Amino acid sequence: MTRAILFLLFAAALGTPQTARVVSGSPPWTLAWSDDFDGPAGAAPDPAKWAFDTGGGGWGNQELETYTDTRDNSYLDGKGNLVIEVRQPAPGQYTSARLKTEGKFAIAYGRIEARIKLPAGQGIWPAFWMLGADMPKAGWPRSGEIDIMENIGREPSMVHGTVHGPDYSGAHGIGQSYSLTGGARFADDYHIFAVEWLPKSIRFLVDDRVYFTVTPQSLPQGASWVFGHPFFLLLNVAVGGSWPGNPDATVTFPQKCW
Repeated sequence: MTRAILFLLFAAALGTPQTARVVSGSPPWTLAWSDDFDGPAGAAPDPAKWAFDTGGGGWGNQELETYTDTRDNSYLDGKGNLVIEVRQPAPGQYTSARLKTEGKFAIAYGRIEARIKLPAGQGIWPAFWMLGADMPKAGWPRSGEIDIMENIGREPSMVHGTVHGPDYSGAHGIGQSYSLTGGARFADDYHIFAVEWLPKSIRFLVDDRVYFTVTPQSLPQGASWVFGHPFFLLLNVAVGGSWPGNPDATVTFPQKCW
């Protein structure tokens, strides 16, 4: 069984620092929004902060899971942790959860971070990411996407940070990977995944180490910088798909992300 513990902190680049770590080149941060998942065991995530995407159909990536809003797939553990539980109700069938703050919280610019211990297993695809709040009107990828952290199970020591927009979406997104050394895996310990987002730059960090910076100059010639408006947060665990590939016999279920 694999587990991940999640802690979310969102901070806007305004005013006096509050609970901010010192990272070279960072502006001061003021706490704007957070969720430490306090609540009784078995309770739902705070409905004032989180909504759900539900259903299947591949989600544009030939994924295998069906997302639900039930306590079978997402709940609090009573110890300050959110659990996303991936289940296999029948061979080749999977259920999971995809949480979002759409319609409840969005932010333009700031430090956005989560403390996560990732799962590990072929075909398991956890992600911590953001979409432009104007997506219903502008459509994807014109609304923009910031993938703060993605991991695919066959790469247990590697995570990816990527941005997507018009003319640089999907497999053509602008990104970089970050790898642990010495055979360490992201499933072995907790790590803090973050972006520091300013009007003309987005820095990607793991444990306060900057490993990638994207600016308008990083984009293909003539492409639009679509990161100047509010974005909302998503947190999910997908199963299978065109990038990670499908689970194999080495993976056991349920998979739990704590």
